[in-house]
Amino acid sequence: MSYPQHCPSPRELDDLELLTTGALTPIVAFNEPGSPVTLTLPADVEAAAEAAGGVELVDPEGLPLARVSVPGGAVEPLTHAQYGPFRRYYLSPAQAREQHGARTVVPVVDAISEQQIQRIADAGPVLLLVLVGTGTPDLTATALIRATLVAAAQLDDAAVVAVPLAGRADAEIDHALGAQVARTYAGDADVLALPDVGDDDTYDDDIAAIVAADQPGPKEQGLVLFFTGLSGSGKSTLAQALMDRILEEGTRTITSLDGDVVRRNLSAGLTFSKADRETNIRRIGWVAAEISRHRGLAVVSPIAPFDETRQQVRAMVDEAGGAFFLVHVATPLEECERRDRKGLYAKARRGEIPEFTGISSPYEEPHDADVRVDTTGRTIDDALQDVIDALAEAGYIDLRTSAPQSEGPAPSVEQRGAHAGRGPSPLVEQGAAPATTARRNPVTTEETGTEAPLKVLFVCTANICRSPYMELTARHLAAGDPTLEFASAGTHGLADEPMNRPMVDVLAAGTQGSDTFRSRRLTPEQLAWADVVLTAEASHRQFILDDDPALFRKVFSLGQFVESIGALDGDLHGRELLAALQQRRGPASEELDVADPYRRGDAAARTAADHLDRLLRAAVTALSSARKAL
Repeated sequence: MSYPQHCPSPRELDDLELLTTGALTPIVAFNEPGSPVTLTLPADVEAAAEAAGGVELVDPEGLPLARVSVPGGAVEPLTHAQYGPFRRYYLSPAQAREQHGARTVVPVVDAISEQQIQRIADAGPVLLLVLVGTGTPDLTATALIRATLVAAAQLDDAAVVAVPLAGRADAEIDHALGAQVARTYAGDADVLALPDVGDDDTYDDDIAAIVAADQPGPKEQGLVLFFTGLSGSGKSTLAQALMDRILEEGTRTITSLDGDVVRRNLSAGLTFSKADRETNIRRIGWVAAEISRHRGLAVVSPIAPFDETRQQVRAMVDEAGGAFFLVHVATPLEECERRDRKGLYAKARRGEIPEFTGISSPYEEPHDADVRVDTTGRTIDDALQDVIDALAEAGYIDLRTSAPQSEGPAPSVEQRGAHAGRGPSPLVEQGAAPATTARRNPVTTEETGTEAPLKVLFVCTANICRSPYMELTARHLAAGDPTLEFASAGTHGLADEPMNRPMVDVLAAGTQGSDTFRSRRLTPEQLAWADVVLTAEASHRQFILDDDPALFRKVFSLGQFVESIGALDGDLHGRELLAALQQRRGPASEELDVADPYRRGDAAARTAADHLDRLLRAAVTALSSARKAL
């Protein structure tokens, strides 16, 4: 252990040197000649402060703490911070002397070792002066105070006082200010500067436990995985693939701050102007930092084109005690444009989309990325391996022995598309074995020669409201019909989330599976598994077809599907029905959509359920080869 530069260091005289240089004059104003404490105000604020005769210093809640005269810099205390852990230990020099008398002052900037405790014991009554503040102790303020209180309990007569003393990144200023603070608290008493902790020093078990809990290793530390890159670079694809691998390993929980979900819930009302986009990134960064504060793992994949904003997010995470791992998905602009299925780059080049990153707005490539990945011409697993290797080398997560086993060629980053993740194939029942992808929708099974069940995949946005309701209700309506299998997924599906409670509450009596249901994200494997895909909205259908137009013949909105059934001639069921619909179908109009009930209350859930019930009765009856009347 070494002393931070703000703390008075021991002189090379003896292990228990007393700094008896006499009392120093306390600092009572900013910007005094020779003072290490300065206050710099913006020009407009300084002008206003001069007109008013001063400026107030406030805490984050806006509570005025002190008034500073302008000009002059004299400080008039108004009150002290009213909140915070261990607030009762934050005393002024006068309060400290009044409550604890004249004691030898021992500045504390780190956990005190057993050897140091023995040396402090020889100094008589002591005041352990805990110096905490931004950029000062290695431990957090609360952990350092807790560890010091444990040490104080082992001494015959020791008091503890905390002082908020922020570092200023200047060795001479930090040292001078630390010495002056210690001397001011000591008054006429001595100041004892502890020697550094040596290699042979040990900590008390209770103190060691506090240190270990406050300074977790990389594998236990909060972590923010921040993917940045151009639109179409593959950052969302890699982020989702990495999340899937981490979940498969099973040692960490993950919070995915998906761009669309954030826009809907955290940044509603923001536009796509440069200022609002940067505000959106800072909001994502703040939430991610708070997740890391509690040792969670957050994954985000915004474009985040500007270095200043990325640095702001990094600072938020650092302040929260988390680790910030930056992945630059450095796929070239030319390749991103080539992949542009939605025509965004083309619209931007025509001037239809203002401030589009890479075209009319710059992308500042990061120079501090932990790993740089170009996805051009690479499979998902190949590109992801670059990230996995970098994470392992940094000591955060080691996924190098958990590579997935798959059949057939691995999809490329481009083939997978922005909406699909490497999740399991749809399940016939929750917890059942994944459906095979070795054969593409066989009409009959090789083992029995009987007709294979018709596989129906329901799709909505997050796979927690409409599509699970569709899956479970369809299974309930089919009542064990062997000719049908059902599954569901979300275009932006959350991972392993339970079904939304208001939608559970409106399920028909006897409907099973809601308690074990867990959401999943839509994958190419699921789309290949399905004979027919029925979506809650036309936008979900378009989302799928934007990525794979070849699926046109088997993807319908549920309303479009039922509307088209009514226009067919004859009593068709099962595969005959699907074949007829491929030749004759109505449009997927938004008027046929089932409205999203998420967070809109019980009435919206009931309305969505009634709408889905009507559509599902018609759809399941038509899809069943058993032609059951429902």
